[in-house]
Amino acid sequence: MRIHIATDHAGLEFSHTIQEHLKAQGHEVVDHGPQSYDPLDDYPSFCINAAIGVVADQQSGIEALGIVLGGSGNGEQMAANKVRGARAALVWNEDTAKLAREHNDANLISIGARQHSIQVVLELVDTFIATPFSREERHERRIAQLREFEDTGAIAGKQVD
Repeated sequence: MRIHIATDHAGLEFSHTIQEHLKAQGHEVVDHGPQSYDPLDDYPSFCINAAIGVVADQQSGIEALGIVLGGSGNGEQMAANKVRGARAALVWNEDTAKLAREHNDANLISIGARQHSIQVVLELVDTFIATPFSREERHERRIAQLREFEDTGAIAGKQVD
């Protein structure tokens, strides 16, 4: 599987460890930066580029997921979710990583590097990658509604003000 990864300065060391971990498992890793530590870096472009990569790969039929990292993971998730077709979920334990895939078909996860040990982060990453989307009708319906709103600004048959 191809895994796109991006971070800010707070997650840079974790990013390097995650990349090595994923490569050792046979995954292809695409690093969207940054390449070096800069305490004043701006994460939005890194995370947006990772999300663009995931969405483009998936639309081309390539099996791909993404990981974005930051101090809390909040801003990184927000940046990734600005990309049409990205469904980035902030995860903080194995249940949220699993449910992001099972229920929401998340194609990226966001993790707060200052919130967890590297061991926990690797467990979150492994859980996310290993968990398939359930394909349950109710989850597919809800994801379709999100996509419809993203495309049209409305959801047929639903009140959206």
